[in-house]
Amino acid sequence: MSIVENRKAFHNYCGEERFEAGLVLGGWEVKAIRAGRAQIKEAYVIFKGAEPFVIGMHVSPLPTASTHVRADPTRTRKLLLHADELRKLIGQVEQRGYTLVPLDLHYTRGRVKMAVGLAKGKKQHDKREVEKEREWQREQQRLLRRRA
Repeated sequence: MSIVENRKAFHNYCGEERFEAGLVLGGWEVKAIRAGRAQIKEAYVIFKGAEPFVIGMHVSPLPTASTHVRADPTRTRKLLLHADELRKLIGQVEQRGYTLVPLDLHYTRGRVKMAVGLAKGKKQHDKREVEKEREWQREQQRLLRRRA
């Protein structure tokens, strides 16, 4: 079940592979995410050493959040991946010019997970070409509906 999707990622990037990563979250963050108060539109993933971190993910604290914890909505959060996935991703990102893009937040067996996509950035002409193709598909559907 998806909580938040990053639709902008599919517009700006060509996805190659998809990985599921766990997140290191505080209790107030889990409550806020379950309430739908998360945004990953401008988030991106970087590697510090051999550990992946998501930057720019915004989680608005609930007004009933814990009073003894000072909530930082845009703090850097660590991603949890298997060692073999990490090695593969680090090699791809550093050598081949790929980037890691957060695609969505979802639940897996009651836990909050993030789908991360290994992707290459689209050029402006590629974006225009995709838009043209989408418009043509819509026009075909309109023509077929008129005939039927």
